[in-house]
Amino acid sequence: MTDDERAIRNVVDTWLAASRSGDLATVLSLMTDDVLFLTPGQAPFGKEAFAKMSEGMKDVHVDGTSDIQEVQVFGDIAYLRNALHIVITMPDGKVARRSGQTLTILRKEADGKWRLLRDANLVMPDSEN
Repeated sequence: MTDDERAIRNVVDTWLAASRSGDLATVLSLMTDDVLFLTPGQAPFGKEAFAKMSEGMKDVHVDGTSDIQEVQVFGDIAYLRNALHIVITMPDGKVARRSGQTLTILRKEADGKWRLLRDANLVMPDSEN
């Protein structure tokens, strides 16, 4: 495994850990300023909209696991294919489970850190929800 691949895998691990602990500032630091998220049923959205949605979920606990299935690096651009399993616990105790694939493009920034540039997220509610 190359240093770049290890660093990219660390981005995913850091994202999950920060999401678990409610550390929005860390999650936002893992994105480029021009990041775009592509999700089913809505128009692409950027960092500001992501932050606003996340702030509205302060009392929601998010946990998840990641199974990175592929990482390819091309200079300062890379992509990863990932299978996610997410558990969302609402303030009233109700639990929602979601899973699916993501295809993420990352860019190595001037500071040497890899950050999300584009994320196509196909995570959907599990059939038992």
